[in-house]
Amino acid sequence: MDIRNLEGSIVALVTPFCADGSIDFAALERLVDFHLQNNTDAILVLGTTGESATMTDEEDNTVVAAVVKQVAGRVPVIAGSGSNSTATMLDKSLSYQRLGADGLLTITPYYNKSNEEGIYQHFKTVADAVDIPCILYNIPGRCGCGISKHNVERLAAHPNVMGIKEASGNVAFAASIAHLLSDEFRMYSGEDALTVPLMSLGASGTISVWADVQPALVHEMCHAYLDGNVERAREIQIAGQPLIQALFSEVNPIPVKEALSQMGLLDLHYRMPLMPMADNTRAVLTAALKEADIIA
Repeated sequence: MDIRNLEGSIVALVTPFCADGSIDFAALERLVDFHLQNNTDAILVLGTTGESATMTDEEDNTVVAAVVKQVAGRVPVIAGSGSNSTATMLDKSLSYQRLGADGLLTITPYYNKSNEEGIYQHFKTVADAVDIPCILYNIPGRCGCGISKHNVERLAAHPNVMGIKEASGNVAFAASIAHLLSDEFRMYSGEDALTVPLMSLGASGTISVWADVQPALVHEMCHAYLDGNVERAREIQIAGQPLIQALFSEVNPIPVKEALSQMGLLDLHYRMPLMPMADNTRAVLTAALKEADIIA
């Protein structure tokens, strides 16, 4: 499936676990069905929200294969293949391509970070080697380094780089690269609180944690903006702020898995070092879910 024209709400899917630490494939199936039934435009697996940093290569492959099989071409499946080792990111990318992923989300080299040329070559190495489109992931708060404007410009010219997930939280940076946006290079908001502001700069939608719990609403918000109904998109974005803030009141994906547990979509299990929410932040999240009519 060609994803270069992808617009709207791309959910950053959680990975559900069983009490023994194994992947809960029954819950994963429920989550995929939930998104297919609620107009999610594409599914991203093995991102930050998917706790991929705690998973083995074998587990990664089984999750990609399971989601690709269940989705069966109804929406695009994008796989997060990022690593701080370029060789590892390349191996993962080639594996996910073989397993049927429609695109890849590739990330800056966290911890070792690298210099300008190293970061450029890190992304280019994968884009040169695979046959499916790549989305750059700029999230300096997680990685300790970002993609410079210069490197975005260089990588946007690569025929196999289709866009960027912009999660710096810096609207000025997003504005500085907005001149690059076209049907060949797209921006997706990586900050749920800033989706509509980034769409006002030309973003095509969002790669969203919020969409895990309100997929139909996030889809509606994005497509309202794309269809020219800016007022409705702005209304949804503003009304969603309390829930968005609650979903990021502790490190992602701790709150969103708590929310999905309260919604009855999964049993609440994390991989260490992630732990359950503190009582005070859980109470705020529960109140926000109730206010949004997600739970009773």
